[in-house]
Amino acid sequence: MKIKRHSAAFAVLAAGALVLAGCGSDQNAQGGGNPALDALQVECGTKPVSGEGSSAQKNAVDVFARDYGMKCQGQNVNYTKSGSGKGVAAFTAGQVDFGGSDSPLNEEKGEVAAAAQRCQGNPAWNLPMVFGPVAIAYNLDGVQDLTLNADVIGKIYQGQIKTWDDPAIKALNPNAQLPSTAIVPFFRSDESGTTDNFQKYLSTATGGAWTGKGKTFQGGQGVGQGREGSDQVAQSVKATPGAITYVEWSFAKNLQLGQAKIDSGAGPVELTTENVGKAIDGAQIEGEGHDLRVNLDSIYGNKAAGVYPIVLNTYEIVCSKGYDAETAKAVKAFLTVAANADAQQLQDAGYVPLPEGFKAKVTEAVNAIS
Repeated sequence: MKIKRHSAAFAVLAAGALVLAGCGSDQNAQGGGNPALDALQVECGTKPVSGEGSSAQKNAVDVFARDYGMKCQGQNVNYTKSGSGKGVAAFTAGQVDFGGSDSPLNEEKGEVAAAAQRCQGNPAWNLPMVFGPVAIAYNLDGVQDLTLNADVIGKIYQGQIKTWDDPAIKALNPNAQLPSTAIVPFFRSDESGTTDNFQKYLSTATGGAWTGKGKTFQGGQGVGQGREGSDQVAQSVKATPGAITYVEWSFAKNLQLGQAKIDSGAGPVELTTENVGKAIDGAQIEGEGHDLRVNLDSIYGNKAAGVYPIVLNTYEIVCSKGYDAETAKAVKAFLTVAANADAQQLQDAGYVPLPEGFKAKVTEAVNAIS
């Protein structure tokens, strides 16, 4: 298939099992003090919206669903957090209106064809609705400002760099007083989309020197300690001097862990909404028309100044056509509200809102659903 690539940006939709009632069928209520939401005019439809899939989206969907509930009175969102694979299967089987997935539909696995059949012979689209940054979190007494790069992070997890005063770390932090404390790496012991994206980042940013891939962490033999779930790896770092891990931004912020700056070659970059936005701004998509599949290499390999590149994205998989009229209205209304959800609440939950220019591209795709 011929692939078109052009700059695009998006944001990763979240999902947890919830049912939330909301506000007017075709009556648009105010958005609880959110000016972007207040200004929206959407056709809310009369049917509830159903979805299933990725758990990485959970905290963001709480924000989206709250805003949707304020905007569309009498509407419900039913989302089951079951994992990406089950979400895709439920969508292609016609059991839900949209599937939440950490990855776009896979043509080789037959998912593209199955989704088209479910959509009455029309293509399904992969729509990224929120991006969630991944922090390199650490616990190192007296060190408030730490810079790392992909090569050093990879060598820590391979067991090649074992103490915080290693020359490779000193070279990135010439003014820091680095102790000889042993580095204690923590990683996810369970299968995780965060691990999958972290390993993709390491592989891309090290030019293939990191060979691990997939949702199961593949570090050096006997290196580090595994913990199940983001909360446990974060808590372990909090409790362990010299510890380091990769974890979703919200967990690092909530526990007030140190967060390393990332140097991709143009200087240290702090994890901030603005700097993640620059990564999104430089992202490319691969696909046709409104199928907004993200080219992750264009994020993880972005070496431009001011770009924070370690970002997880997830998709809402929807029919381009094939819904009945009321379902199409409801799906479009929900996704439109999601693209305009409360920015501060998204940041508090550890996500990054869509930059304005790319919100327009996502909104254009949502508006084309019929």
